Order: sequence, then structure tokens, then C-alpha cells
Amino acid sequence: MKYILSILLLMPAFSFASENEFVISIKDHKFEPAEIIIPAGKKIKLLVENQDSTPEEFESHELNREKIIAGNSKTTIYIGPLDAGRYPFFGEFNQETAQGAIVVK
Repeated sequence: MKYILSILLLMPAFSFASENEFVISIKDHKFEPAEIIIPAGKKIKLLVENQDSTPEEFESHELNREKIIAGNSKTTIYIGPLDAGRYPFFGEFNQETAQGAIVVK
């Protein structure tokens, strides 16, 4: 009974965590979705999944983030809390096609 109560008390925390988690995929040297909308003033967890066989670098000067994601792998990038606005990012190795933005509202 004690364990059930503990699980029930933690359930809202699990729900809250998933609300602040966003996923972006890299496929054919493009980000999908190319734009995500996140809440202002909240720290979020961004999971970047590289479905290509070649590495890509998630880079954003505005977000002050730079992370290489090996081919067929994924990584987590924490962002925020941010003010409302538009924060572009790009793939350093495929800048012509790998473009995106995080929109904060």
C-alpha cells in the first residue's frame, strides 16, 4: 500500500515532465518539425533524434547551444527558461537544408 501511494503522488510529476519535453528529428539533412513552439519562462528538454547515418551538429547562436549528434543516435539538449521570441537553429554540417527555429510564446 505504501508503494502505491508513492506512485500516485509521483504521477503528477511524470505528467509535468512530459509537458516540457519536445522532440525534433533529423532526416535527409532536415529538421522535422522545422519549428516548435514552447512556453515562455519554462525550462524544456529537447530530444534531438538523428535518423541519418551521418553526424549533424545542432547549433544556435541565439540559444548558446552547440551539440554534435552522431548518425543514427539521439541526444538531449536543455533549453530555457526563455523570453518570448524566435530562436533559430541550424545543422552545421548541412546548413543549406538543416534549418529550424524555436518559437517561444
